Amino acid sequence: MSKVEWKMKGHYIKNCNCTASCPCDTTGFPSQKGCEGMAGMEITEGNFGDVRLDGLKWIALYDWPGALHEGSGVLQPLVDERATAEQRNALLTILSGQAGNAWFEFLASTITTLHEPKFVPIQFEFDKKKRHARVTVPGFLETVSEALKIPLTDKQQRVIVNMPGGMEYKEMEVAESAVLKGTGTIRFDYHNTHSSLADVEHTQAGLVS
Repeated sequence: MSKVEWKMKGHYIKNCNCTASCPCDTTGFPSQKGCEGMAGMEITEGNFGDVRLDGLKWIALYDWPGALHEGSGVLQPLVDERATAEQRNALLTILSGQAGNAWFEFLASTITTLHEPKFVPIQFEFDKKKRHARVTVPGFLETVSEALKIPLTDKQQRVIVNMPGGMEYKEMEVAESAVLKGTGTIRFDYHNTHSSLADVEHTQAGLVS
């Protein structure tokens, strides 16, 4: 599978229980004990070999008891219900780390419990410039990202994290998860925690941008 050429380019969101801007990206350890939340993507341009992935969405709900690299993670994959059988197989193969890419391979190595994937309707709003996003999956997830604000003035605060050597993204806009609620097998309920908003391109060789 690692020889298949693939690409996922599009809008990426990661909302978690850390305080903004997620020390997992810098020190490797969450600001609280454990790491819970979601990551997801709306693919604007993509393929897995000859299988087109344009326009599809996927979400991963997760729960690690400590830092990611310490393992014992739990993962629930959610895939766009509009995907064909070939597209579903392609996305799940990529997300499982079986098709190359250091980021997905690393994540797969930290998962102990993998729940059966669900093929569901995914509502996905994304505006990186305004630091706003909303992802809703009935029965599984509700999350809303909003721009950070300066407490004294209530004006919007813009924070950009640049990671030239990053595996997940090379640059992201920091936002705030006003709502972060898992309502399926993996359950959590947080408010005013971290949100990463990024435009990314991943391939079998790794993160391109």
